[in-house]
Amino acid sequence: MTTRLIKGFHVSQASVGLRLIHWLLGIVIHIPALLYFQFKKRKQPATATLLDQQMIQQLSTDYDQRIDYFNRDPNENEKQAFISKEYALLKKTEQQYRLNYPQFFEQLLQSRRFLLLTLVPGFFLYLFYLIYHHGLIRFIFERLVATVFVIFSVIVIVFTLLYFSPQDPAQNILGDQATAAQRENFEALFGLDQPYLVQLTDRLHGFITFDLGTTYQGNEDVLLNIENRFPVTLTLAFLSLVLAIAIAVPIGIISAVKVQSFWDYSFMFLALIGLSIPSFWQGLIFILTFAIELDWLPSTYIPGQFASLIMPVIVLGTGLSATIARMTRSEILEVMHEDYIVTAKAKGLSNRRIFTKHALPNAWIPILTVIGLQFGAMLGGASVTEKVFNIQGLGSYIVDKQFIPDIPAILAGVVYIAVMISVVNLLVDLLYALLNPRLRAELND
Repeated sequence: MTTRLIKGFHVSQASVGLRLIHWLLGIVIHIPALLYFQFKKRKQPATATLLDQQMIQQLSTDYDQRIDYFNRDPNENEKQAFISKEYALLKKTEQQYRLNYPQFFEQLLQSRRFLLLTLVPGFFLYLFYLIYHHGLIRFIFERLVATVFVIFSVIVIVFTLLYFSPQDPAQNILGDQATAAQRENFEALFGLDQPYLVQLTDRLHGFITFDLGTTYQGNEDVLLNIENRFPVTLTLAFLSLVLAIAIAVPIGIISAVKVQSFWDYSFMFLALIGLSIPSFWQGLIFILTFAIELDWLPSTYIPGQFASLIMPVIVLGTGLSATIARMTRSEILEVMHEDYIVTAKAKGLSNRRIFTKHALPNAWIPILTVIGLQFGAMLGGASVTEKVFNIQGLGSYIVDKQFIPDIPAILAGVVYIAVMISVVNLLVDLLYALLNPRLRAELND
């Protein structure tokens, strides 16, 4: 435990920001420790004077011994010059190694008695040390802190845009025939007559306490609406992602292995078409073909019926699979020209072993980046597909509430999407650490 605390303490001294956090978390411990350090430091001058006298006496003795050894006559000026020179060098060395407060505090951390006495007031400081002593734990912790910062930033930015929007929720909901008194009652009921900072503070407090309020239209519980709609959007995005990976990765690998062949040109042409087709148009074509003409699949989403998800999943996964396929091909082709691939070929390794053991693992990292970003985009951008297939998901919910604008509902939906995107990015970063040896070495350093 002591070793971990000291290692975490060393990491906390690596940058100005970490040192500031180190002082803020341990201010209750640092104040008495710093006073004790200054008290000990004031006692040093008297001791230092005695040590200086002993040092000068020892240098004088050393000079006399040298004179006797070389059978030379003593010279007082030469003796004083020797003593002055050596004394200056010794003082300079002593100044370099003089104990400072970080070193003094590190010595305190090595004492179990000190740790037991300061366990309660220094709990958060020691927890900070334990988190930062290990590279992977520190990496996850910093990502989580960044996630919290992103979420609160999203709340502030989205609320500010909605607050200064020219649209009037009272007029949009009550209609043009509503009287001024009715509008004032509406604004007072939902707190819209309060200043900007008051409303923003209420929204932030609501998210912290998980009290998201009620919608302006229908007076529905926002948290309950999100809980009911988000699973549908998440299921749609996840199935689309699985379908896209299952199709795109093999296509990209085949195109890279058989570059400039019939298969390469055919697959990349299909990928280009997939990127070019608008999702709403593709959805309408699917409905006309497979639902109306052939009557194979339901035209709209039916909860609990998996067949009604087939067309939305294919539509949403088409553009994603095209992006992943092109990225997979380009990254594998780039990796195949690296020096370590040439070295592997020179060693006589088979093409299959070179591809599976050296090329593909190194090409996965940028591919994972694209997959993570696209998955987050699908969570927020699935609204078009949800509208086409009449899916009561989170994307269509946000779009419907945007025209009011229903601030509690929009904020909740956007924050949920931001949380999911942050979680996905965290998982992608962790996969980086597992797949990239250089990143693992940096984290453990």
